[in-house]
Amino acid sequence: MTDLKVVMMGLGYIGLPTAALIASRGIKVQGIDVNQSVVDTINEGKIHIVEPALDGLVKHVVERGLLKASTTVDTADVYLIAVPTPFKGDHEPDLKYVESATRMILPNLKSGDLFIIESTSPVGTTDKMAKIIFEEKPELKGKINIAYCPERVLPGKVIYELEHNDRVIGGLDEQSTKAAQDFYRHFVKGELHATNAKTAEMCKLVENSSRDVSIAFANELSMICDKARINVWELINLANKHPRVNILQPGTGVGGHCIAVDPWFIVSEFEKEAIIIRNAREINNYKTEWVIEKIKSTALQFELDNNRKPIIALMGMAFKPDIDDLRESPALLVADTLLDEGKFDLLLVEPNLEESNKYDLTDYEAINGKVDIVAYLVAHKEFRGFTTEIIELDFCGVKNY
Repeated sequence: MTDLKVVMMGLGYIGLPTAALIASRGIKVQGIDVNQSVVDTINEGKIHIVEPALDGLVKHVVERGLLKASTTVDTADVYLIAVPTPFKGDHEPDLKYVESATRMILPNLKSGDLFIIESTSPVGTTDKMAKIIFEEKPELKGKINIAYCPERVLPGKVIYELEHNDRVIGGLDEQSTKAAQDFYRHFVKGELHATNAKTAEMCKLVENSSRDVSIAFANELSMICDKARINVWELINLANKHPRVNILQPGTGVGGHCIAVDPWFIVSEFEKEAIIIRNAREINNYKTEWVIEKIKSTALQFELDNNRKPIIALMGMAFKPDIDDLRESPALLVADTLLDEGKFDLLLVEPNLEESNKYDLTDYEAINGKVDIVAYLVAHKEFRGFTTEIIELDFCGVKNY
């Protein structure tokens, strides 16, 4: 047990696991969320999101009195911000939640405190929040530590990766960087790489933009191969036999709150220079539109051949395999678009969701004999080896596992 007190602003997919992990080290953590139901759920030792190992960890630290959720901020020694950064206008990052969290913290900030932003942010965000702090409390200049420290995690492995992955630690000055490194050593086993705040901000954006560009190559290749009547999965497998080639797998598009979002932060600020980054985003977005048109054209051909509309099963709604997270999901966009058009008989299948308030879900094992077309949108493990005797559209390579 330590006397250190921590406040975590935001209890979502990153904030809650991070708060629980910190608390597991004997550090008292107050988690802040604007949603009262989220606060109540956590204070009962339960969780409002799906993440392996998180439920047991939250229950443990809440029962020990190390994690408590609230809607109001108490005084602490370390303040972390892990709130969303949405878009406004044409993919322009909106810092309203980061700024709101900063202003909520402001009355409690005192000499010696550590202020950390973890939210994905455009370059210069840490400087902007520091300006707000010092405009309100000029007496704290040079007396508090301010840093930007992004996470690198995969849904489904968040707890493990928060603890074991390397971190980039970017302070506004060397003292802030060192203070942030000392704090993260309480719960991070990976290496802590020191840099400045701007470089740390850009690093997070570049990591995900790089992955987006690589996926765009695969998605573009899949559309080329479809036109050329070449099996893209076989082609990629063969090309990857080259010792210096590593082509990723194509899919329905790109989803999630990182790869599908972060590149726009660079494009917004460096519009003339970020040509490849913008093109990659547009290719990956277009791939989803292409999938929709492919399903529609297949349905039309079926109707022409059989004098009736087909029943179509859309397999998967999450943004990646084997999770329940629907954020920025291209598969969900496919489903919503086809549902909104109202011209198709659809069965929606998502084995990682037990129920949905918005969608009528069908068990994947129940579709045989009920549908005419199966469109695989997400490569969930349940779909591997799943066989039917009907028309199959495989947009995620699940039939090639």
